[in-house]
Amino acid sequence: MAAKTPMEKLREQCLKRGASGIKGLGRTFRIMDDDGNKSLNLEEFGEGLSDYGINLKPEEVKELFNTFDKDGLGTLCFDEFLMGLRGSMSEGRQNIVKKAFEKVDKTGDGQITPADMKVIYNVK
Repeated sequence: MAAKTPMEKLREQCLKRGASGIKGLGRTFRIMDDDGNKSLNLEEFGEGLSDYGINLKPEEVKELFNTFDKDGLGTLCFDEFLMGLRGSMSEGRQNIVKKAFEKVDKTGDGQITPADMKVIYNVK
């Protein structure tokens, strides 16, 4: 069996914790945001992972941090982290979302407008 990447280890821990996994991780990250600037530096990020029970080597923490730090500024906001953790939607899920969108987009113009919503949604 191949060694797990830091991202795989993190996702595995979140999945093990179920719905409370991401919520718990968010709470941990807010606690680790010592200066209250709603972003984490590499040190805060590593401490947050450790407190959450994800024990990575320092080089793995740095690799994972850099994966999420898309702008390279050395800070990571929680939303940026979640978007990276979530990853891309599978093709099957994309198809379901597309079908749902098409069902709501009654005019077929590629946008969901109030007029489209009036046709499908009854407020009574």
